[in-house]
Amino acid sequence: MIASFADTVMSGSLYAAIAVAAVAGLVSFLSPCVVPLVPGYLSLITGLTADELTAARGHRHKVLAGTIGFTLGFSLLFMTYGIAFGELGARLLEWQSQITKVMGVLVIALGFAYIGRVPLLDREFGPHLRGRGGVLLSPFLGVVFGLGWVPCVGPTLAAVQTLAFTEANATRGAVLSLAYGLGLGVPFVLIGLFFERALAPLRWMRNHRRRVQQFGGLLLIALGALLVTGAWDALAIEMRTWFAGSGVLL
Repeated sequence: MIASFADTVMSGSLYAAIAVAAVAGLVSFLSPCVVPLVPGYLSLITGLTADELTAARGHRHKVLAGTIGFTLGFSLLFMTYGIAFGELGARLLEWQSQITKVMGVLVIALGFAYIGRVPLLDREFGPHLRGRGGVLLSPFLGVVFGLGWVPCVGPTLAAVQTLAFTEANATRGAVLSLAYGLGLGVPFVLIGLFFERALAPLRWMRNHRRRVQQFGGLLLIALGALLVTGAWDALAIEMRTWFAGSGVLL
């Protein structure tokens, strides 16, 4: 049963897609609607003040539980998208090549939007982070903020869902979206656990977010070009052949 599940989930192309999805998640974390507000998010999902987060030695269990719950919340939300797009790809398999090219053009356009100074993507915006949600509410808050982030992280999220569509499998789509969620969520966990040491890196990330956006835009443009030209499918075939020849279970 485990072997059957692994065979269903993993394919040569998925290894590359997982890496792309995880990097896209990290780029999303560094976006204007997330990284500048990290202290506020952490305070809300843990119920701790900034001073308590700085002296988090006695609160590590609460920080860990809150950040994991928060990550779980938006990751599950993104996984529902992945399931939907993976299933859609399976149902439209006959026209997948044509649709993938159209979606590739869209990903390229989103990449240029991410690089350019598009007001919606270049603003620091987000909900008013007031009050204390606490650990018990952290998964729910993850879902809420996952929905609220869509206008800002939309380009990277759309690229990941395009990859889910090309996999034409709901389970693989869920795996890709989980990788995206972890790329976005793991920094929350690490910064929460080492908040005092993370203050300087947070300032650096905030000051250099334009460069991060430009890198993310170039990543989307490259991915879109691979999809439009069919190079992504060729890469998938080569990887499947290589893994099959090496005896790795796919």
